Amino acid sequence: ARTMGIRAERNRTNPDLGVLSGRLLFAVQSELFASRAAMGFADIQHRHGAVLAYLDLEGVRTTELSRLSGQHKQVVGRETFATLERERDQMDARISCLGRNRDAISAYLDAVRRDAVPPARPDHPRSRR
Repeated sequence: ARTMGIRAERNRTNPDLGVLSGRLLFAVQSELFASRAAMGFADIQHRHGAVLAYLDLEGVRTTELSRLSGQHKQVVGRETFATLERERDQMDARISCLGRNRDAISAYLDAVRRDAVPPARPDHPRSRR
């Protein structure tokens, strides 16, 4: 127990390269996950990092993710499936919201056109243009 206290004190006051790199990793991860949460991905957690680190824009197979991340294929598959379901649900919600917004804007424009623009009268000077 005494050795742990001495080591903890040394790491706090005079950390070695391993401790400093660990602190940097945790700081970067915290910032990354906080920015993802602010963008609507609050459900992505630190444990997903082992798989997310190996995603590729050109695509990657679950078996390859499993091999690279050291996670079992079933775990990677479940996590990938759950993440895709959440993403799809978020897209559906955004699409629904956009549709409602489009309909509301169209209704507003129709009302403004109908109420604010008087019908043209043939005897009115402006209608002779």
